[in-house]
Amino acid sequence: MIEFSHIPVMPEECMKGLALKDGGVYFDGTIGGGGHSYEILKRTSPNGRLIATDLDDNAIAAATKRLSEFAGRFQIYKSNYKNYAAVLERAGADKLDGVMLDFGVSSFQLDEESRGFSYMKNAPLDMRMDPEGDLTAEAVVNGYSEDALFRIIRDYGEEPFAKRIAGNIVAERKKGRITESGQLVSIIEKSIPAKFRHGAPFSRKTFQAIRIEVNGELDGLEDAVRGLSRRLKKGGRICVLTFHSLEDRIVKNVFKDLETDCICDKSLPVCVCGKKKELEIITKKPLTASEEELRNNTRSKSAKLRIAERVEEYI
Repeated sequence: MIEFSHIPVMPEECMKGLALKDGGVYFDGTIGGGGHSYEILKRTSPNGRLIATDLDDNAIAAATKRLSEFAGRFQIYKSNYKNYAAVLERAGADKLDGVMLDFGVSSFQLDEESRGFSYMKNAPLDMRMDPEGDLTAEAVVNGYSEDALFRIIRDYGEEPFAKRIAGNIVAERKKGRITESGQLVSIIEKSIPAKFRHGAPFSRKTFQAIRIEVNGELDGLEDAVRGLSRRLKKGGRICVLTFHSLEDRIVKNVFKDLETDCICDKSLPVCVCGKKKELEIITKKPLTASEEELRNNTRSKSAKLRIAERVEEYI
């Protein structure tokens, strides 16, 4: 077993964005190795409190160890952040001073061969963030129809050669079950014209698409961001790190909707829709990693950070 490692992306930007304060109650929906959580607890000493979730047992163990110096000030639950309502009820918390959501896959998950996340190493096709989850990458690759595979690879991976890749997966699995990542890489390679395979990892988009499908990463994301935004106290902040354009678009649209005030026809003398502005968007354009961070952590390249502040408590 390799040591769990995950370098937090844009930690200073996230902490500044959260506008941390002593005694605040914060929620970290994807604790990973505890990098962001550590900074939250450190900068809200001595009375700040953290409630966190993750689906990965290794992440939870690593984070618990890393945060041990703050014993009594944090609670970590094995759960999806989308189950925030039940988690907060268990933790005895209602309103929050800040929410941190980091949708990145940890270095540990990418590097541990048995997890099958990486296209760089041959491994069983798994890709489950929760090892106890029912759906695996192997089940997707071997069980989904050609049309379903095409749509997943096109929509989640934004892969221009999705149709060819899906067709070749179906043709190849007729010869025998596809069980390893190396087999999938070979199929993708022959599906993409040679001139498009140079200068970039050509399997990345398809692997990303299958990972998103296996873990249901986009399912319920909009409702969770909206719901967590409404758990904020007045002046509370939500910071969301995304690593995929579809995730970022969802977050952008939720923030924009919650920032919008009355949507009545302007010809009406008074508001009848009842819609009130709930958030103030702090980042009109998403923040990205600095040149220095990109040199030290290449996995921060696709990261986008959006920040918003609650203007009135939701009743």
